[in-house]
Amino acid sequence: MPLTNLQIAPGIDKQNTEYGAEGKWVDCDNVRFRYGLPEKIGGWAKVSSDALIGATRAILAWSDLNGVKYAIYGTNKKLYAYSEESYADITPTRATGSITQFETTNASATVIVTDASHGAVIGDMVTISSVSGAIGGLSQANLQNEFEILSVPSANTYTITAPANATSSTTGATATATYEINTSSATSIFGYGWGSSTWGASTWDTSRESLTGAEGVLLDSGKWALDTWGEDALALQFNGGLYYWDTSSGLSSNIAATTSVSTAPTKSRFMLVSGEDRHVICLGTETTIGTTSTQDNMFVRWSDQEAENTWTPTATNTAGSTRLTDGNFIQTAVRSRGAVLIWTDLALYSMQFIGPPFTFGFKQIGSNCGAVGIHAAIDVEGVAYWMGTNSFFLFDGAVRKIPCSVQDYVFTDIQVSAQRDVFVAANTEFNEITWFYASADSTQIDRQVTFNYAEQLWYVGTLARTAWVDRGVYDNPYAAEFNSTDTTTPVTTVEGVTAGRTFIYAHETGVNDDGSAMEAHIESGDIDIADGDQFMSVRRFIPDFKSQVGNVDITLKTRPYPTGTQTSHGSFAVATTTTKQDTRIRGRQLSLRVASDATDDKWRYGTLRLEIQPDGMRGS
Repeated sequence: MPLTNLQIAPGIDKQNTEYGAEGKWVDCDNVRFRYGLPEKIGGWAKVSSDALIGATRAILAWSDLNGVKYAIYGTNKKLYAYSEESYADITPTRATGSITQFETTNASATVIVTDASHGAVIGDMVTISSVSGAIGGLSQANLQNEFEILSVPSANTYTITAPANATSSTTGATATATYEINTSSATSIFGYGWGSSTWGASTWDTSRESLTGAEGVLLDSGKWALDTWGEDALALQFNGGLYYWDTSSGLSSNIAATTSVSTAPTKSRFMLVSGEDRHVICLGTETTIGTTSTQDNMFVRWSDQEAENTWTPTATNTAGSTRLTDGNFIQTAVRSRGAVLIWTDLALYSMQFIGPPFTFGFKQIGSNCGAVGIHAAIDVEGVAYWMGTNSFFLFDGAVRKIPCSVQDYVFTDIQVSAQRDVFVAANTEFNEITWFYASADSTQIDRQVTFNYAEQLWYVGTLARTAWVDRGVYDNPYAAEFNSTDTTTPVTTVEGVTAGRTFIYAHETGVNDDGSAMEAHIESGDIDIADGDQFMSVRRFIPDFKSQVGNVDITLKTRPYPTGTQTSHGSFAVATTTTKQDTRIRGRQLSLRVASDATDDKWRYGTLRLEIQPDGMRGS
């Protein structure tokens, strides 16, 4: 019998039924398309065995004038710098306090610390020094450490966990406390509160997730906006202040210092540096600098040119401000095509340098096209791409929705409370833009959707990355993976630190998952003959792979009807030496699954030729 080529169009189609997606791929994981053909993606390996505390939500990489490479990782609990295969904790501090006493309990490691008006919240980090003496059987060394604050009983007290149990119950001793900036949740969640809805709109002591928009109480996870400033870096904590990290002293074994930009706004949603004109821009910021109560989520403020410490406008500088109107809050911004693009939750604006006296001109260039999160938009080769609340968009001179063959799959499965945690990544070596998001059954990022902008294709997967930076400074893309239950010893010692760690991975490294097997698969929709009127009999198939290493498993699946029970045949292990595979398969509808799950496997699927013949109109 003549052979039939099983031709399957590139990309994943989840808008159709599996029967309606005849001749298309309908599902995949750890697979990309290149030259129209599906292949297993590249692997990843840890950059370092060091673990970072918290969930990393931003990565910045750059080189100084001497070619020294740096990276900064912002988590919900810490800010880390990385260079020459070493880390430094550069988390800014917010205050120094005076501890007036410690209170111990016999046989317990929990210590109550008294420091009036400490301003700490659960999860904050405090470094205790200059302890006046031992207390309750705990030595000075036991208490002169960095600690995570585990509870906050009052405005004047908090608890820490000592590295040893006390031997008596007592109070005493004094010390100095240095507090790092307040931490926040590892994930965005709906919280408790009054909200802004009408009385009785929800029930007492429940989260506000049943309410929408401004009426809900959505607590954002800890996020950062990071950007370079010459050879140095600027960092802004979401709804916090602006900080400056000077690379001139390099990394050391001691905790490095990150300095507050003292004249900058103290509460902003986002920050970036404009293009060649070199202004620092704070968005969703204060109308009165230094007064946090004046934060306006639609207010934009920028510094003087080349002057991160000059924010008050005068006749002799270019500092200034303006307020946007379409939206409830500014979401994010990116540099693109000689302008800064600014997204609110509803609209898109262009901010372009025009010089004195106005410095910047603002123009609304899109409506009903807001970004879903502060890291949901990206510029690649002068084109901006972003995820909205129910569509994907691009701006290449005009705002356009991107036709998406997996749109319903993504937006009906995304976790609403974690939408703002979405992170977009570019992998320009493969012409890919990927959005990482949390599925409906998870509060943690556990899904990805990828747009191949060169081939105009979409595909999906389960790779979980909370932050990403493309290759360029480093030879490979670097990405962060967060595990909420991980208790690995972190890069810097913190006593009593709770679970939740990040590891950084170099991607497109080999074909394995950090040395372990990476499962990869792709599956087609149903095909038939004679419009499904007849059963078909498949007697054999001839595989076709490129760059194959190891075995590839092929499974053929049949149904008697589009809604009938699917029966699997195989899997058939296809080695590099396999020329054909005999089968005895019968059904009206036929689909194909290609998969591998062993270390060092590699493949690109070409086509499949099958010996198919009609086999009657009745089932057996």
